[in-house]
Amino acid sequence: MDPYVGWYQPEQEGPAKRLWLRIWETQSETDKMNLKNLENANPNVNKAQDFIPLNEVNGENRNNNYFNPTRRKANDNRASTFNLNQNHDALIGEYGGCPWRIPNYNYKPGVLGLHEEIEHFYMYMSPTETEHLVRSTVVSRIRSTILSLWPQARVEVFGSFRTGLYLPTSDIDLVVIGQWEKLPLWTLERELVGQNIAEKESIKVLEKATVPIVKMTDKYSDVKVDISFNMSNGVKSAELIKQFKEKYPVLSRLVMVLKQFLLQRDLNEVFTGGISSYSLILMCISFLQLHPRPDRLRQPHNLGVLLIEFFELYGRKFNYVKTAIRVKNGGSYVSKDEIQKEMNDGHRPSLLCIEDPLTPGNDIGRSSYGAIQVKQAFDYGYIILQQAVAPHNALLSRHSVLGRVLRVTDHVLQYRRWVAGTFEPFFFPHRPRPRRAPSRSPARSPPPRSPPPPSPPSPPSPSASDSSGEWSDAPRGRTSPPPLSALQCSSPTPRRVSAHQNLIIHHITSNSDFNNIPSGECAARRARPDGACAAALTPFPPQV
Repeated sequence: MDPYVGWYQPEQEGPAKRLWLRIWETQSETDKMNLKNLENANPNVNKAQDFIPLNEVNGENRNNNYFNPTRRKANDNRASTFNLNQNHDALIGEYGGCPWRIPNYNYKPGVLGLHEEIEHFYMYMSPTETEHLVRSTVVSRIRSTILSLWPQARVEVFGSFRTGLYLPTSDIDLVVIGQWEKLPLWTLERELVGQNIAEKESIKVLEKATVPIVKMTDKYSDVKVDISFNMSNGVKSAELIKQFKEKYPVLSRLVMVLKQFLLQRDLNEVFTGGISSYSLILMCISFLQLHPRPDRLRQPHNLGVLLIEFFELYGRKFNYVKTAIRVKNGGSYVSKDEIQKEMNDGHRPSLLCIEDPLTPGNDIGRSSYGAIQVKQAFDYGYIILQQAVAPHNALLSRHSVLGRVLRVTDHVLQYRRWVAGTFEPFFFPHRPRPRRAPSRSPARSPPPRSPPPPSPPSPPSPSASDSSGEWSDAPRGRTSPPPLSALQCSSPTPRRVSAHQNLIIHHITSNSDFNNIPSGECAARRARPDGACAAALTPFPPQV
């Protein structure tokens, strides 16, 4: 089992699993000892590589080298569930990994229960007002720093923050549009450090990448930001995605689940062996465009079916060798030979070939060298879910069906709690703070930040951001985290749902779309004399 992709399921626990696990571990230790002895005897033996040489591939080698532990670089991904079997307590030991499940809610069996869990997952993982305001303030501070250097430049938001399809740990994508003889990557790096926006150790300048960018982590909120230059198509792509969101109400939910699915397996970025979020969204759009039963897309009872069929299509049925994906003009599958005729740069279509809907001849999946690993992960998701929702496996509904392929780590939950506890009193000083559930383990949330110098600019108000059109999609999620210690992956004892929970469920299942910015509540409070929400107009971050 690839420790990046899967983990043992609840029904596999027992003496048989423990016995075979001991046998496997013993065999693995023996293999390591033999390899070490071989290296000592022959120091010229080939070391493990990041690739499999083509002239050495055969059936036996491919099976033995299914998982190459050097295929992906280690990173600081809070959501990663790598090696969950061995690190269960460290990754999900405190909260159980399924915080989206509502306590005492009687989930239906099979695919209907999977649909309910996807709705609850979407609602839970959608950003809160506080999380959105934190990111808006980060954007404002970086924009002010950039404009102080180049007053004639423009700073635009694109990617998931503009479309509203971002997870709690997602990056913010910014593009600086201006005129330079040479891209001022290092100048920007020095200014970000000098203005106390980011620590020098947290900034990486990737000047030799296909798209040169400056990667940084905000000093006060731990939000990661990618800054590129003169890539105007990013803004147009985000606006196109927002149009597809309006056309397909289920798109947001499907994308959020699939982004988490890839994120926790370190398959959410090209340079870690995965695919980009833009590629994933276009795959989802193509799937919805060409779905054989379009009537399902207008009904609120199909998310479980859609997720399984998405995994089946891209994990088993899609012909990656000959077929390319096209979403413009209603969507279609086209031959890669046809795509290559439009490519004037001498490149051949990639394994995952997705035609750029905005730039003819551009292959969005060109740099996705790890697409085959994404395909294998989708196939794994299909196998696990279609077994879990089968009628003869009704006993599996005692546990989370979605939790068989998705887990939210304790690190992510603790980060969200830290953001809420640190910044919510700053943005909403008059809002009653919810009582926190006692923690069963020491918190691993980020340490308190020192206050910044008095120069940071004020963040824009949500209503102003909405009217400018820069990002019109903001949180639809809960305004504060629920008592997390009560949310586990095992199904709670069926009981009558309380009136409050009925309200939540009705709100989730009766709305196909949500306004992405909480401008109504926040704008109304700003107009009140008690000053609630007025903190959103003061310098950031708070005194902590």
